[in-house]
Amino acid sequence: MQTLANWDGGPGPWILFFPLIWAAVVLGVVTLLRRTAWRGRRGPWRTPADAGPSGDSPIAMLGRRFASGEIDEDEYWRRLSVLDEQFGRAAGKGGAA
Repeated sequence: MQTLANWDGGPGPWILFFPLIWAAVVLGVVTLLRRTAWRGRRGPWRTPADAGPSGDSPIAMLGRRFASGEIDEDEYWRRLSVLDEQFGRAAGKGGAA
């Protein structure tokens, strides 16, 4: 009885497609996981610096106060400029503005 591996003395050139098929399967699984299961989480490719202000940061609290109407726009921008000097992007980079 002839098997697929011994067909005409060898597996033939179609055996080269198996690594490509497995690579496509692995790539598909990783892509599927990145788009669904890992979407809301911080995956290994994101650092905490990539994330926006956390829910407890002073800048986030100021944004919530402005959105709820507790402070007006002028007050928001004035306080944001002070907070941005201490907690914002300019302080994190180490450079002076």
